[in-house]
Amino acid sequence: MGNFAANEGLSIFVIVSYEMKLSPVSMVNFHSFSLSPSQHALSWARAPAACLNFNCMLILLPVCRNLLSFLRGSIQYCSRTAARQLDRNLTFHKLVAYMIALHTAIHIIAHLFNFERFMDSQLMINSSYLPYVLSQIGNNDNRSYLNPIRTNETVMMFTTIAGLTGVVITLALILIITSSMEVIRRSYFEVFWFTHHLFIVFFIGLVLHGVGRIVRGQTIESVKVHKPDECHSRFEDWGKNGTDCPEPVFAGNPPMTWKWVVGPMILYVCERLVRFYRSQQKVVITKVVMHPSKTLELQMKKKGFKMEVGQYVFMQCPSISQLEWHPFTLTSAPEEDHLSVHIRIVGDWTQALYTACGGDKTVVQDAWTLPKVAVDGPFGTASEDVFRYEVVMLVGAGIGVTPFASVLKSVWYKHVQENKNVFTKKIYFYWLCPETQAFEWFADLLQSLERQMMEKDMSDFLSYNIYLTRWKDAEAAHFRVQYEAEDDPITGLKQKTRYGKPNWDNEFSAIATQHPGSKVGVFLCGPTALATALGKQCISHTESGTEFIFNKENF
Repeated sequence: MGNFAANEGLSIFVIVSYEMKLSPVSMVNFHSFSLSPSQHALSWARAPAACLNFNCMLILLPVCRNLLSFLRGSIQYCSRTAARQLDRNLTFHKLVAYMIALHTAIHIIAHLFNFERFMDSQLMINSSYLPYVLSQIGNNDNRSYLNPIRTNETVMMFTTIAGLTGVVITLALILIITSSMEVIRRSYFEVFWFTHHLFIVFFIGLVLHGVGRIVRGQTIESVKVHKPDECHSRFEDWGKNGTDCPEPVFAGNPPMTWKWVVGPMILYVCERLVRFYRSQQKVVITKVVMHPSKTLELQMKKKGFKMEVGQYVFMQCPSISQLEWHPFTLTSAPEEDHLSVHIRIVGDWTQALYTACGGDKTVVQDAWTLPKVAVDGPFGTASEDVFRYEVVMLVGAGIGVTPFASVLKSVWYKHVQENKNVFTKKIYFYWLCPETQAFEWFADLLQSLERQMMEKDMSDFLSYNIYLTRWKDAEAAHFRVQYEAEDDPITGLKQKTRYGKPNWDNEFSAIATQHPGSKVGVFLCGPTALATALGKQCISHTESGTEFIFNKENF
């Protein structure tokens, strides 16, 4: 229970607080419109509309990366648990997006029923029918009307501001959500990137949606003399001499959405201005290395660039696209005088960058022929907290090992420089990889670390476990023959490569037994299925008083 509270307690509190805020926002608006007998159907449209305003206020905040980095740096000195919640910004962003989609659907369906009721009220010529009487109010001067459908031929969807903006907003939202699916985002990142920028159209339409004041209500002055609770049943006498129920006066409700979203919109504009300013700073590519398994390493220099371990940047290559920015984890250490990234060639943009950098050529490229790139960042991630734990588990899957390259390099530099302020006493490193070639680019770093630790008699400081999850029969036969060799046949390390996948239950139990009463930071950069498995292990293992704190890279 203690591990569960440490890992998920604050997240649950945030979600419950979010839902508790949505409930009163929805109920207040539902109740205010259901009080009016003439408009009770509108309550089903206005309640989700109020929730939409609240969610649209929140949706931009989790993607203000500079704001989050600032908050993370400020909060972590007070509460590491609170700072970890900022690492789940995209999870919260998705949750808010799903709620926007849900409330939009309810809002649209409710208004379809409302428009049908409005049309029926206009067509049903019956003076003893309250909706018809209300529909006739304002027919002469066309000002104090309630029913927005003024004629039998009115087409609300394409003749009003609310109708037109509603169609535009809905289409933009559908495109944004469908292009955000995992399969599209992974395989067609450009589609995801461009359609996601329809949020500009979405917010413009959202602000303009209520300008036409199509939703109308009784004025405050009219309510004082025409009390709806008392007069709604005496509608046949409205406005007649001797009655205390004069004809009600209606007016359009003022647009409210802009009050909810103007603050976040200003913050986001500032965010983009900061990004634009930083992207204009000169970046020089100093070295290009093509590693096996189609992994491109770029080493760059940028004046005034400072980083922490595990951070990431966004990169743009103007010769490929003026609009596209792609996130990459920094593999360099803060102690180095350059920044580096390792890029897996898996899509059109990365393939174009590979070609532009001469990856498909056998001759060495001159520096002046290399493409210009822009770098925005760095931005904080969970890995920044690595050295705040006495015991650390680093788990990388495939190219997901990149954040830990920065961590392990920094460890190496700290011990070379004999830094005595290193709080971390033990690191367990796990790397799961499906192909042998992918090990090669990282093996040099591990070999340097292994040699350095042995020279300083600190071989117990770093325990690394490398797992090959897939292999061919011919490779397996070769590995068996070479297994007795002093160095591993795949990585060249003293530690032998293991085959298959780790038994996480055994690994966590062994670490808990080895470090009783310690707080163990578990850091993962890998797929969701692995994150789920490790998250469960962190919660279930409480033996020896050990507390496992789970952190996942999320960008």
